[in-house]
Amino acid sequence: MNDQSTKLRFLGLCGADDSVDPKLLGLICNAYPFVEFGILFRPDKEGQPRYASVDFVQRLSEVALRSAHKPSPSPAEENQIPPPVSLPQNLPTMRLAAHLCGCRVNEVLNGDDRFLSTLPSLGFQRVQINATAVNGVDTSKLSDCVPSFVLLTTKYSKLEFILQKNEETKPLWEGVLNYSVNARATTGGHCGGDGLPSLPPNVTMLLDESKGTGVLSKTYPAPPDEYDVGYAGGIGPSNIIDVLDAIRTSGKGRAVWIDMESRLRSTKDGRDVFDLDKCYECIDAVCKAKFFSHPSYLA
Repeated sequence: MNDQSTKLRFLGLCGADDSVDPKLLGLICNAYPFVEFGILFRPDKEGQPRYASVDFVQRLSEVALRSAHKPSPSPAEENQIPPPVSLPQNLPTMRLAAHLCGCRVNEVLNGDDRFLSTLPSLGFQRVQINATAVNGVDTSKLSDCVPSFVLLTTKYSKLEFILQKNEETKPLWEGVLNYSVNARATTGGHCGGDGLPSLPPNVTMLLDESKGTGVLSKTYPAPPDEYDVGYAGGIGPSNIIDVLDAIRTSGKGRAVWIDMESRLRSTKDGRDVFDLDKCYECIDAVCKAKFFSHPSYLA
């Protein structure tokens, strides 16, 4: 694979919950540092399948924070990729993303950072804003929330914020792009490449036209020059090889990520669980596609 090949920043495995032991997630991340576990936060569903309890999050946090004491190269360092987003030093080597839903999204969009402020100390490094109706969010006034959201991204510059990019969320992500342009014009700054709109430096976008419903995407658009992207929508063990082949081409040498949730679920002993067997199938597929390698003791 030449140096111009598309790189995979992270393999996002979302929906880890009380059906698994957080220590097992720590073991996986120790062997495969490109794995990022996503935790869904929605208080009205807390403790149900896909939505971790407070106790689970605390135990997971303890595992993640302890991982910071073990020197380990980041996925970007292993592939000699400059990190697409400026990130803080001394991060836990276990990658965690907080996927906000319901009132947690409304809080952030309204500038309320009481919950958001707790995430860095728990070991979370990225925050995804699931501002869609299926995720329990009132999307009728997304454009009104742009200034308060941008202000929070500035205040929490060490977090990476991920916006879902689809037609439903367009008032938000397009508003953030335009707001950033206006802010740069006011301060004498500059826009993205070729003078085009660009996001704040710690904001990226997730391309998921299924709007979080788990429907496989038909296309994987190339990342724009002005910001970095990931891909989601119906990805799982049965199709990840095809998806990886598609983004290797469409990524055009950029560093991207993929994220999945619904196809990592299984029913075992009558329970809806986060299936680590399916997680490993996806990890193995990433290694077979030569984006990363298995550790030598598992090769």
